[in-house]
Amino acid sequence: MTNLLFDFIEKIDRVSYKFLNGRNGGVVHKVNPKKLCLGKPLEETANSFTCNSKLHTTIKKAQDHLLKEQDKREGFWVGELEGDAALTAEYIMLMHFIQRVDKKKQEKAAQFLLRTQQEDGGWNIYYKGPGEISVTVKCYFALKLAGHSQEDSFMEKARRCILDLGGITKSNTFTKIYLAIFGQYDWQGIPALPIEIILFPNSFYFNIYEMSYWSRCIVVPLGIVMAMKPRRNIGGEAALDELYVLQKDKVRYRLERDKGIFSFKNIFIMLDSILRRYEKSPYIPLRKLAIEKAEKWLLQHFEKSGGLGAIWPAMVNSVMAMKCLGYKDEHPVVKKALIEIEKLEVHDNDSLHMQPCVSPVWDTPWSILSLSESGLPHDHPALIRAGEWLLEKEVRSFGDWSLKNPVKEPSGWYFQHANEFYPDNDDTTVVLMALQRIDLPDKARQRDSILRGFKWFLGMQCNDGGWGSFDQNNNKAILNHIPFADWNALLDPSTSDITARALDVMGRLGYDVNFPPAKKAVDFLKKEQEEDGSWFGRWGVNYIYGTWSVLSGLYSIKEDMTKEYVKDAASWLKNVQNSDGGWGETCKSYSNTSLKAIGQSTVSQTSWALLGLLCTEERDSESVEKGIQYLINNQKEDGTWDEEEFTGTGFPQVFYLRYHMYRSYFPLLALGKYRNMVK
Repeated sequence: MTNLLFDFIEKIDRVSYKFLNGRNGGVVHKVNPKKLCLGKPLEETANSFTCNSKLHTTIKKAQDHLLKEQDKREGFWVGELEGDAALTAEYIMLMHFIQRVDKKKQEKAAQFLLRTQQEDGGWNIYYKGPGEISVTVKCYFALKLAGHSQEDSFMEKARRCILDLGGITKSNTFTKIYLAIFGQYDWQGIPALPIEIILFPNSFYFNIYEMSYWSRCIVVPLGIVMAMKPRRNIGGEAALDELYVLQKDKVRYRLERDKGIFSFKNIFIMLDSILRRYEKSPYIPLRKLAIEKAEKWLLQHFEKSGGLGAIWPAMVNSVMAMKCLGYKDEHPVVKKALIEIEKLEVHDNDSLHMQPCVSPVWDTPWSILSLSESGLPHDHPALIRAGEWLLEKEVRSFGDWSLKNPVKEPSGWYFQHANEFYPDNDDTTVVLMALQRIDLPDKARQRDSILRGFKWFLGMQCNDGGWGSFDQNNNKAILNHIPFADWNALLDPSTSDITARALDVMGRLGYDVNFPPAKKAVDFLKKEQEEDGSWFGRWGVNYIYGTWSVLSGLYSIKEDMTKEYVKDAASWLKNVQNSDGGWGETCKSYSNTSLKAIGQSTVSQTSWALLGLLCTEERDSESVEKGIQYLINNQKEDGTWDEEEFTGTGFPQVFYLRYHMYRSYFPLLALGKYRNMVK
């Protein structure tokens, strides 16, 4: 393919070389615009290859389907992002909290909850999973708020499930807070979260910027709510006394300590006791100042965002916080916040459920990469529209990340339609890879955007050589022992999958393993490798996702793929292949590593395994052939595949995701790569 963009850059001798304006392990790295292979794919497409007719037909059908799914007006792709039923239950609870119940929506949301109840009476957090206590308590309460009686058979089943799981007191902290707001749980049974933490300077060991972005956006508004302790009267019929194993007035709200005298957990429990006594004090001198600062923080972070943080819990908590602060329904901030929440509704014929957020800036570049890899011309109108849409989504203002990455020019891409404060490394790297594959009309703009994004994410490298999601060096593991932080994701440390994606984009832009940031990243990945050769997957389920990501990154950065640690990873992937030729892995592998890579075959996990193996010396193996045949045999007539399993990860062991487009673009990407590299 004629590389118009690369030629254009090569001819420009007046481009000044700019240095990376940020710390990267104490080293400043020179980014040479002429070195970057902009617009040149890692693998040339195989338009001229003679290929198996079934393979060709499968690819063509998948391409046609994906092209039909594109938003024709703006050029992006976005599929439904499905979470668990707790989101829909919380929507009903929110309507009652703000006292604006839409009866029709409430009825449709209740129908969704009834439809998704499991045989064990509970509601799960992933496909075919067991009932989970916090989700089940929320769904039970939401159905009560919607008018269902505890005497109904489905409510009796749910109640038995809850009691079998230990009762309402075994719910997580977020659930208990929501229940306390409605008078169904005692505030003294909730770990302390004094809003005064927002006053801690950034130089303190613990401050809100040492939390992950999502925790920060959840905690700040929730801190306001907890400081003001609102109470919504719901009447006796919706009360939850029957969900206590012991009588409600006999419950002891004490946090369970570790055995022995010293542990970090016990220290934080002792600190929590002190803070709770502080909360009960009649004189809290800094409370008013802290609430005012938190309110100012909220208003600032509403700007250029699709709701606070553009993620579900933060968006709900922010509305609650604004109402606690006395904001009226007609206030522009409240109105906008509620509109953004409504945008997350998914309406079926007779039901309604909520998404945790939307994913256009994730779905779009992966769609571009799969179409490009499978042979769509790099100047195809669909790719041009998508590329120009991505250019418009580049972040051009400073956000929370800039506290640790003081680059002079902001950049990066976020996950949703609007989330200006929070670009992330994973989206940014995939967007850069996608932009590199397209011949856009405005070459100068394309080049400048890629260069800014490249320098921005290099500045986000952590001291350990890896990359986290949204922040640099957000890894103070001791903070995970805070009693309040029981959602298993207070921090945002370096992960293998995002670090590997960073290597992938470096390689595609012309750098090799000797580039200092790449060398540090490879060293990090070697330390993170499991004994069996696999890598943990933070943002996809699980070890199959992590291992694919790393092998792809190593191949792209031109690592020697005959090294033993690479061969170990390839052997592991081959050894965990299912008998039907596919690969699968249950979400249970996050809590039980003996279940890694065990599960019913899925098309996304099969595609990831194939994409990993195709980067190794095993690309011609029987294992790859069987995997490709699995994808071909399981394609539907409309060009896509079935996949009900949750293969995306929000918070390991707590919250999982089903990306509805994973079943479309990842198989196409794997089939296209196979045709280019093997056939």
